[in-house]
Amino acid sequence: MDNQNGVISNVEVRSHENNLVHRTREIDRQRLIVRRGQPFSITFQCPHSLTPKHHLELVLYLGKRDEVIIKVQEEYRAKDKWWFNQQQMQDEIMLTLHSPADSIIGHYRLVVLIVSPDGHTLAKTGKIGFHLLFNPWCKDDAVYLPDESQLHEYIVNEDGIIYMGEWFHIGEKHWNFGQFEDDIMDICFDVLDNSNDALKNSKMDIENRFDPVYVSRIVTAMVNSNGDKGVLNGRWVAPYTDGVAPTRWTGSVPILQLWKKSGFRAVKYGQCWVFAAVACTVLRCLGIPTRLITNFASAHDTDGNLSVDTLINEKMETISKKDSTWNFHCWIESCMRRDDLPKGNDGWQVLDPTPQELSDGVFCCGPCPVKAIKEGNVEVKYDTPFVFAEVNADIIVWLVRQNGERQKLSVDESGVGKNISTKCVHSDCREDVTAHYKYPEGSKKEREVYEKAGRRVSKPNNGLTEPQQLHLTIKRTKPVFGTDFDVIVEVNNNGSNNTKGKLTILAEAATYNTICCGECQKHATNVAVPAYKTHKEVLRLRYEDYAKCVTEHNLIRVKALLEVPGESSPIYTVINIPLSTPELLVQVHGRVYRNENVTAYISFTNPLPVPLKGGVFTVEGHGLPATKILVDGDIFPGSKVSVKFSFLPLRVGVRKILVDFDSDRLKDVKGVTTVVVHSKRTSRIPFA
Repeated sequence: MDNQNGVISNVEVRSHENNLVHRTREIDRQRLIVRRGQPFSITFQCPHSLTPKHHLELVLYLGKRDEVIIKVQEEYRAKDKWWFNQQQMQDEIMLTLHSPADSIIGHYRLVVLIVSPDGHTLAKTGKIGFHLLFNPWCKDDAVYLPDESQLHEYIVNEDGIIYMGEWFHIGEKHWNFGQFEDDIMDICFDVLDNSNDALKNSKMDIENRFDPVYVSRIVTAMVNSNGDKGVLNGRWVAPYTDGVAPTRWTGSVPILQLWKKSGFRAVKYGQCWVFAAVACTVLRCLGIPTRLITNFASAHDTDGNLSVDTLINEKMETISKKDSTWNFHCWIESCMRRDDLPKGNDGWQVLDPTPQELSDGVFCCGPCPVKAIKEGNVEVKYDTPFVFAEVNADIIVWLVRQNGERQKLSVDESGVGKNISTKCVHSDCREDVTAHYKYPEGSKKEREVYEKAGRRVSKPNNGLTEPQQLHLTIKRTKPVFGTDFDVIVEVNNNGSNNTKGKLTILAEAATYNTICCGECQKHATNVAVPAYKTHKEVLRLRYEDYAKCVTEHNLIRVKALLEVPGESSPIYTVINIPLSTPELLVQVHGRVYRNENVTAYISFTNPLPVPLKGGVFTVEGHGLPATKILVDGDIFPGSKVSVKFSFLPLRVGVRKILVDFDSDRLKDVKGVTTVVVHSKRTSRIPFA
């Protein structure tokens, strides 16, 4: 203590020791970052004048204007109170602070005061800053997760895999969550501080940050920019010329850093997997176990009737876009206790930051217990009816005639909620979690859950007048983008009478969330199908036909409509055909060491029959700022382009390097390689 100015000197926050024990060294090694419900210690120089009659007082401040003040008790009194104990060691005093397992998370400022017996403050410290996070390692914390391997995956792991594509043709997108990268923790707290709740009433907002339900709901709202100062603008169709196409992103770090750098203006652009991945980064960084989920054939039910009603006209054009079925949809699950709900709703909770529908007036969704979804408990908050429909709704297709007459073409009771997927713990394999969300399709229990959720069990044949002797199918193929391929439509006649009809086939370019963006080719013909025979109609799709309208999702939607004279209802079917794209080859040669420059090589061969212009590689990885490498000149058909770049690994361990390639005609080509970063080079003593 400096007796002249009354300031306690030589305060040491012991960040090296504390951060190691609190598992936060990956975030920062200099600043003090600790987890709630777990003690930590600081030291300061012991004043010579300190006697047993003097005592210490500790005060905590939260908020940019010290809106919340907490007095730390000198001894343990209750598990929901901060307390401390002290130990004098020669000329130093060590203070050990104990935070409740339900403490407010945030940036704290601690002041230590030395008080005389008559109540006068003799000396005090300046404000000692530290950050407090959720603690999933603490059994009393609402986000406690007892499985160490799951904690490593859902808190510590910065490498992710996002599953995309079709339920029958699942693709992978590697993602760098980067929750421990420089400045990310500060940006995560900026996300909370810029929410509407925080801007409206900062004190009330801070006081609620003890609750992972509240915090996760704020994060879900703030990742999208609808109605607030959120991180990402959503856009689902090109052009993206005033921003970055959603398919180009390979990690959360550049998005969060750009949002902060721009003065908290929304980054352009995101789609569902980008929203989900950024939310996953924020929640993992704050200490809430979180994983990214992909629901294939995901329903978007806007009116709450547990069915997706698709209306098409006689040209097979979609004329109602209120309800839809997305080829896939990404959200996140966070693990937490639900003290606000009846028993049985703890565990994984669905959170969806993609702006779809309002939830209590805000564009967010969840947290919604996965257990409630499976059991059809749709009265449980938040947004359970909407999420239940995403994995369980019927798909009903209606034909609207020119005179306004509607005809029901098809009802699919099992086409929604397929192969619900997440990355496995400690491996790059896919884990299917469909059974967490629903009972097996067609089972007795599934029917009971439907009824419980308010769904009427359909009558046999669902009131359709489809001629039973005819069946219409489109064969699935796996063509490569840039090649010509055939679409084969089969009309099967199982009846004893010869049949004639008009068959119309339409191929359209589509986005992953079923927005049709242009007609590639259309073909109409009269067909005659003899009894017990099958007619095959072939539609040839050439590259020049679909290249002019295909989206960045490289997806063709094929519809077929068969109208038979004398029959009241046509037969209709639709499938999606994903176009495969090549992968980039990414290589790192030799052994990799921390703080030593490494050279990596990227190579790519143009698979298209036309030159590629404006080629650009985007590279991202741990400790590696997002780097763009421009390709010099055109890449001609069949030509190979190779580039190299250098980077400086800053942290040891298994790390991934992610590369994206985009050009004028070919986009979203990905490559990934894994490197093992060693701590330091060891010298070898040669044998004599």
